Amino acid sequence: MPEVPEVLTAPLVVEFPFTRSLGPVQSAFLTGLRERTVLGVTCQDGRVLVPPVEYDPVTAEELSDLVEVAPTGTVTTWAWNPGPRRGQPLRTPFAWVLVRLDGADSALLHALDAPGPDAVRTGMRVRIRWAAERTGAITDIACFEPSDDAPPATAPVPHDGEFADPVTGITAPARLDYTYAPGRAQSRYLRALADRRTVGERCPACRKVYVPPRGACPTCGVATDAQVEVGPRGTVTTFCIVNIKAKNLDIEVPYVYAHIALDGADLALHARIGGIPYDRVRMGLRVEPVWTEGGRFPDHYRPTGEPDADYDSYKELI
Repeated sequence: MPEVPEVLTAPLVVEFPFTRSLGPVQSAFLTGLRERTVLGVTCQDGRVLVPPVEYDPVTAEELSDLVEVAPTGTVTTWAWNPGPRRGQPLRTPFAWVLVRLDGADSALLHALDAPGPDAVRTGMRVRIRWAAERTGAITDIACFEPSDDAPPATAPVPHDGEFADPVTGITAPARLDYTYAPGRAQSRYLRALADRRTVGERCPACRKVYVPPRGACPTCGVATDAQVEVGPRGTVTTFCIVNIKAKNLDIEVPYVYAHIALDGADLALHARIGGIPYDRVRMGLRVEPVWTEGGRFPDHYRPTGEPDADYDSYKELI
Protein backbone atom coordinates (compact mmCIF):
# COMPACT_ATOMS: atom_id res chain seq x y z
CA MET A 1 0.00 0.00 0.00
CA PRO A 2 1.25 3.53 -0.71
CA GLU A 3 2.39 5.46 2.32
CA VAL A 4 -0.28 7.80 3.65
CA PRO A 5 1.24 11.19 4.52
CA GLU A 6 0.70 12.47 8.04
CA VAL A 7 -2.04 15.04 8.35
CA LEU A 8 -0.85 18.25 9.96
CA THR A 9 -2.58 19.73 13.00
CA ALA A 10 -2.13 23.04 14.74
CA PRO A 11 -3.80 24.99 17.54
CA LEU A 12 -5.90 27.83 16.18
CA VAL A 13 -7.43 30.81 17.95
CA VAL A 14 -10.15 32.96 16.43
CA GLU A 15 -10.61 36.09 18.52
CA PHE A 16 -12.20 39.49 18.07
CA PRO A 17 -13.74 42.15 20.32
CA PHE A 18 -17.47 42.71 19.82
CA THR A 19 -18.50 46.26 20.70
CA ARG A 20 -22.14 47.26 21.13
CA SER A 21 -24.08 50.18 22.49
CA LEU A 22 -26.66 49.69 25.23
CA GLY A 23 -30.25 50.83 25.27
CA PRO A 24 -31.85 52.25 28.43
CA VAL A 25 -32.81 48.82 29.85
CA GLN A 26 -29.44 47.08 29.44
CA SER A 27 -27.62 50.24 30.46
CA ALA A 28 -29.58 50.40 33.72
CA PHE A 29 -29.03 46.68 34.39
CA LEU A 30 -25.24 46.76 33.96
CA THR A 31 -24.82 50.10 35.73
CA GLY A 32 -26.91 48.67 38.57
CA LEU A 33 -24.55 45.71 38.91
CA ARG A 34 -21.71 48.17 39.31
CA GLU A 35 -23.67 49.68 42.21
CA ARG A 36 -24.54 46.23 43.68
CA THR A 37 -28.15 46.59 42.58
CA VAL A 38 -29.96 43.94 40.52
CA LEU A 39 -32.68 45.23 38.22
CA GLY A 40 -35.34 43.34 36.33
CA VAL A 41 -38.08 44.44 33.99
CA THR A 42 -41.84 43.91 34.32
CA CYS A 43 -43.60 42.31 31.33
CA GLN A 44 -47.12 43.01 30.14
CA ASP A 45 -48.41 39.96 32.04
CA GLY A 46 -46.74 41.05 35.30
CA ARG A 47 -43.79 38.68 35.20
CA VAL A 48 -40.40 40.07 36.22
CA LEU A 49 -37.48 39.05 34.00
CA VAL A 50 -33.88 39.05 35.21
CA PRO A 51 -31.74 39.76 33.26
CA PRO A 52 -34.12 42.35 31.83
CA VAL A 53 -35.03 42.38 28.14
CA GLU A 54 -36.00 45.34 25.98
CA TYR A 55 -39.07 43.74 24.40
CA ASP A 56 -41.80 41.53 25.82
CA PRO A 57 -41.07 37.92 24.70
CA VAL A 58 -44.82 37.27 24.29
CA THR A 59 -46.26 40.50 22.88
CA ALA A 60 -43.06 42.09 21.47
CA GLU A 61 -44.06 45.35 23.17
CA GLU A 62 -41.23 47.61 24.32
CA LEU A 63 -40.49 47.25 28.04
CA SER A 64 -39.25 49.96 30.39
CA ASP A 65 -40.77 49.32 33.85
CA LEU A 66 -37.69 48.47 35.91
CA VAL A 67 -37.78 46.94 39.37
CA GLU A 68 -35.12 46.04 41.92
CA VAL A 69 -34.92 42.41 43.04
CA ALA A 70 -33.02 40.76 45.88
CA PRO A 71 -29.39 39.55 45.57
CA THR A 72 -30.53 36.17 46.96
CA GLY A 73 -32.31 33.41 45.11
CA THR A 74 -33.00 29.74 44.47
CA VAL A 75 -31.18 27.30 42.19
CA THR A 76 -33.61 25.94 39.58
CA THR A 77 -31.14 23.63 37.82
CA TRP A 78 -27.38 23.10 37.66
CA ALA A 79 -24.45 21.27 36.05
CA TRP A 80 -21.03 20.58 37.57
CA ASN A 81 -17.94 21.91 35.79
CA PRO A 82 -14.92 19.86 36.96
CA GLY A 83 -12.38 21.65 34.75
CA PRO A 84 -12.66 25.44 34.46
CA ARG A 85 -11.38 26.90 31.23
CA ARG A 86 -9.80 30.20 30.29
CA GLY A 87 -12.13 33.14 30.88
CA GLN A 88 -14.62 31.31 33.09
CA PRO A 89 -15.72 32.93 36.38
CA LEU A 90 -13.76 30.67 38.76
CA ARG A 91 -10.41 28.90 38.56
CA THR A 92 -11.49 25.99 40.72
CA PRO A 93 -14.23 23.44 39.88
CA PHE A 94 -17.69 24.99 40.20
CA ALA A 95 -21.31 24.53 39.20
CA TRP A 96 -23.11 26.31 36.43
CA VAL A 97 -26.46 27.27 37.91
CA LEU A 98 -29.70 28.89 36.87
CA VAL A 99 -30.78 31.09 39.78
CA ARG A 100 -34.24 32.62 40.16
CA LEU A 101 -33.54 35.70 42.23
CA ASP A 102 -36.12 36.57 44.87
CA GLY A 103 -38.70 38.76 43.21
CA ALA A 104 -37.95 37.49 39.69
CA ASP A 105 -39.86 35.01 37.54
CA SER A 106 -36.96 34.00 35.29
CA ALA A 107 -33.54 32.54 36.04
CA LEU A 108 -30.07 34.04 35.68
CA LEU A 109 -27.16 31.87 34.51
CA HIS A 110 -23.93 32.17 36.50
CA ALA A 111 -21.35 30.21 38.49
CA LEU A 112 -21.82 28.78 41.99
CA ASP A 113 -18.77 28.41 44.18
CA ALA A 114 -19.24 25.05 45.93
CA PRO A 115 -16.79 22.48 47.35
CA GLY A 116 -18.14 19.69 45.14
CA PRO A 117 -21.16 18.37 43.25
CA ASP A 118 -22.54 16.79 46.44
CA ALA A 119 -22.93 20.29 47.88
CA VAL A 120 -25.19 21.45 45.03
CA ARG A 121 -28.87 20.70 44.63
CA THR A 122 -31.91 22.11 42.91
CA GLY A 123 -33.82 24.30 45.31
CA MET A 124 -30.80 25.37 47.37
CA ARG A 125 -30.60 28.97 48.51
CA VAL A 126 -27.77 31.13 47.17
CA ARG A 127 -26.67 34.76 47.19
CA ILE A 128 -24.53 36.97 44.99
CA ARG A 129 -20.85 37.37 45.77
CA TRP A 130 -19.95 40.75 44.35
CA ALA A 131 -16.62 41.38 42.63
CA ALA A 132 -14.21 43.59 44.54
CA GLU A 133 -13.83 45.88 41.53
CA ARG A 134 -16.94 46.50 39.44
CA THR A 135 -17.10 48.21 36.06
CA GLY A 136 -20.66 47.69 34.85
CA ALA A 137 -20.55 44.17 33.43
CA ILE A 138 -22.04 40.76 34.22
CA THR A 139 -18.63 39.92 35.76
CA ASP A 140 -19.50 42.37 38.55
CA ILE A 141 -21.24 39.30 39.94
CA ALA A 142 -18.13 37.30 40.80
CA CYS A 143 -20.27 34.20 41.39
CA PHE A 144 -23.02 32.86 43.61
CA GLU A 145 -22.38 31.21 46.98
CA PRO A 146 -24.55 29.07 49.27
CA SER A 147 -26.83 31.00 51.64
CA ASP A 148 -29.16 30.16 54.52
CA ASP A 149 -31.30 33.25 53.93
CA ALA A 150 -35.02 32.63 53.57
CA PRO A 151 -36.89 34.28 50.68
CA PRO A 152 -37.81 37.88 51.58
CA ALA A 153 -41.47 38.67 52.07
CA THR A 154 -41.30 41.97 50.13
CA ALA A 155 -42.14 42.25 46.42
CA PRO A 156 -39.83 43.81 43.82
CA VAL A 157 -39.37 47.54 44.28
CA PRO A 158 -39.93 49.94 41.35
CA HIS A 159 -36.72 51.60 40.17
CA ASP A 160 -36.23 54.52 37.80
CA GLY A 161 -33.03 53.05 36.37
CA GLU A 162 -31.15 56.29 36.96
CA PHE A 163 -27.52 56.11 38.10
CA ALA A 164 -24.64 58.54 38.03
CA ASP A 165 -22.20 57.94 35.14
CA PRO A 166 -24.25 55.22 33.42
CA VAL A 167 -22.63 52.49 31.33
CA THR A 168 -23.61 53.13 27.71
CA GLY A 169 -21.59 50.50 25.83
CA ILE A 170 -19.67 47.27 26.30
CA THR A 171 -16.88 45.42 24.52
CA ALA A 172 -17.27 41.66 24.76
CA PRO A 173 -14.29 39.53 23.65
CA ALA A 174 -15.26 36.59 21.47
CA ARG A 175 -12.69 33.78 21.39
CA LEU A 176 -12.65 30.26 19.97
CA ASP A 177 -9.74 27.88 20.70
CA TYR A 178 -9.55 24.65 18.71
CA THR A 179 -7.18 22.28 16.94
CA TYR A 180 -7.30 22.55 13.16
CA ALA A 181 -6.56 19.58 10.90
CA PRO A 182 -6.35 20.72 7.27
CA GLY A 183 -6.59 17.23 5.74
CA ARG A 184 -4.20 15.38 3.47
CA ALA A 185 -4.48 17.67 0.45
CA GLN A 186 -3.77 20.87 2.34
CA SER A 187 -1.12 19.14 4.45
CA ARG A 188 0.77 18.44 1.22
CA TYR A 189 0.18 22.05 0.17
CA LEU A 190 1.55 23.41 3.47
CA ARG A 191 4.62 21.14 3.36
CA ALA A 192 5.39 22.41 -0.14
CA LEU A 193 5.08 26.02 1.04
CA ALA A 194 7.70 25.26 3.69
CA ASP A 195 10.04 24.54 0.72
CA ARG A 196 8.87 27.75 -0.99
CA ARG A 197 6.90 25.85 -3.59
CA THR A 198 3.18 26.11 -4.37
CA VAL A 199 1.44 22.83 -5.17
CA GLY A 200 -2.12 22.38 -6.33
CA GLU A 201 -4.11 19.34 -7.37
CA ARG A 202 -5.66 18.55 -10.78
CA CYS A 203 -9.16 17.19 -11.23
CA PRO A 204 -9.04 13.98 -13.31
CA ALA A 205 -12.35 14.91 -14.98
CA CYS A 206 -12.30 18.63 -15.86
CA ARG A 207 -8.48 18.91 -15.63
CA LYS A 208 -8.65 22.12 -13.59
CA VAL A 209 -5.85 22.77 -11.08
CA TYR A 210 -7.02 24.00 -7.69
CA VAL A 211 -4.80 26.04 -5.35
CA PRO A 212 -5.05 25.64 -2.43
CA PRO A 213 -6.19 22.06 -3.03
CA ARG A 214 -9.37 20.84 -1.35
CA GLY A 215 -8.97 17.08 -1.87
CA ALA A 216 -11.94 17.07 -4.24
CA CYS A 217 -12.97 19.06 -7.29
CA PRO A 218 -15.69 21.56 -6.31
CA THR A 219 -17.05 21.40 -9.87
CA CYS A 220 -17.06 17.67 -10.56
CA GLY A 221 -17.15 16.31 -7.03
CA VAL A 222 -14.42 13.75 -7.65
CA ALA A 223 -11.26 13.20 -5.63
CA THR A 224 -8.11 15.02 -6.69
CA ASP A 225 -4.72 13.47 -5.98
CA ALA A 226 -2.49 14.46 -8.92
CA GLN A 227 -0.19 17.17 -7.61
CA VAL A 228 0.85 20.03 -9.87
CA GLU A 229 3.39 22.72 -9.04
CA VAL A 230 2.18 26.18 -10.07
CA GLY A 231 3.51 29.73 -10.03
CA PRO A 232 5.42 31.18 -8.41
CA ARG A 233 4.29 34.19 -10.44
CA GLY A 234 0.70 35.14 -11.00
CA THR A 235 -1.83 37.77 -12.03
CA VAL A 236 -4.01 40.02 -9.89
CA THR A 237 -7.61 39.29 -10.89
CA THR A 238 -9.37 41.59 -8.43
CA PHE A 239 -8.51 43.39 -5.21
CA CYS A 240 -9.68 45.58 -2.34
CA ILE A 241 -8.06 48.45 -0.43
CA VAL A 242 -8.01 47.93 3.36
CA ASN A 243 -8.39 51.13 5.40
CA ILE A 244 -9.04 49.68 8.87
CA LYS A 245 -6.03 48.55 10.91
CA ALA A 246 -6.42 45.06 12.32
CA LYS A 247 -5.41 44.25 15.88
CA ASN A 248 -2.05 42.46 16.20
CA LEU A 249 -1.30 43.01 12.50
CA ASP A 250 1.75 45.21 12.02
CA ILE A 251 0.81 46.59 8.60
CA GLU A 252 0.17 50.26 7.99
CA VAL A 253 -3.08 51.19 6.28
CA PRO A 254 -4.08 51.57 3.57
CA TYR A 255 -2.88 48.35 1.97
CA VAL A 256 -4.19 46.00 -0.69
CA TYR A 257 -5.45 42.42 -0.52
CA ALA A 258 -5.92 40.76 -3.87
CA HIS A 259 -7.03 37.58 -5.56
CA ILE A 260 -4.03 36.20 -7.45
CA ALA A 261 -4.25 33.57 -10.18
CA LEU A 262 -0.92 31.78 -10.07
CA ASP A 263 0.45 30.65 -13.41
CA GLY A 264 -0.92 27.16 -14.09
CA ALA A 265 -3.75 27.39 -11.54
CA ASP A 266 -7.48 27.53 -12.25
CA LEU A 267 -8.44 29.11 -8.94
CA ALA A 268 -7.25 32.42 -7.51
CA LEU A 269 -5.85 32.62 -3.98
CA HIS A 270 -5.76 35.78 -1.88
CA ALA A 271 -2.68 37.56 -0.57
CA ARG A 272 -1.38 41.02 0.29
CA ILE A 273 0.21 43.18 -2.39
CA GLY A 274 3.35 45.15 -1.49
CA GLY A 275 6.19 46.96 -3.18
CA ILE A 276 3.82 49.30 -4.98
CA PRO A 277 1.61 52.21 -3.85
CA TYR A 278 -1.88 51.00 -3.00
CA ASP A 279 -3.47 53.28 -5.58
CA ARG A 280 -1.39 51.77 -8.38
CA VAL A 281 -2.52 48.18 -7.88
CA ARG A 282 -4.72 47.10 -10.77
CA MET A 283 -6.35 44.10 -12.36
CA GLY A 284 -3.93 42.22 -14.59
CA LEU A 285 -0.86 43.28 -12.58
CA ARG A 286 1.82 40.58 -12.73
CA VAL A 287 3.21 39.70 -9.28
CA GLU A 288 5.62 37.32 -7.55
CA PRO A 289 5.94 36.10 -3.93
CA VAL A 290 8.22 37.70 -1.36
CA TRP A 291 9.40 35.39 1.42
CA THR A 292 10.78 36.42 4.79
CA GLU A 293 13.57 34.56 6.57
CA GLY A 294 12.03 31.51 8.22
CA GLY A 295 8.54 32.31 6.91
CA ARG A 296 6.27 29.38 6.07
CA PHE A 297 4.13 31.48 3.71
CA PRO A 298 4.84 34.31 1.28
CA ASP A 299 4.79 37.56 3.25
CA HIS A 300 3.27 39.38 0.28
CA TYR A 301 3.37 39.59 -3.51
CA ARG A 302 5.14 42.36 -5.42
CA PRO A 303 5.11 43.48 -9.07
CA THR A 304 7.38 41.52 -11.40
CA GLY A 305 7.86 44.38 -13.88
CA GLU A 306 6.25 42.37 -16.67
CA PRO A 307 3.53 43.89 -18.86
CA ASP A 308 0.01 43.51 -17.45
CA ALA A 309 -1.79 40.30 -18.37
CA ASP A 310 -4.50 40.50 -21.02
CA TYR A 311 -7.98 40.52 -19.51
CA ASP A 312 -9.08 37.49 -21.54
CA SER A 313 -6.32 35.42 -19.89
CA TYR A 314 -7.83 35.73 -16.41
CA LYS A 315 -11.47 36.80 -16.81
CA GLU A 316 -12.73 33.31 -15.92
CA LEU A 317 -10.89 33.48 -12.58
CA ILE A 318 -12.45 36.70 -11.28
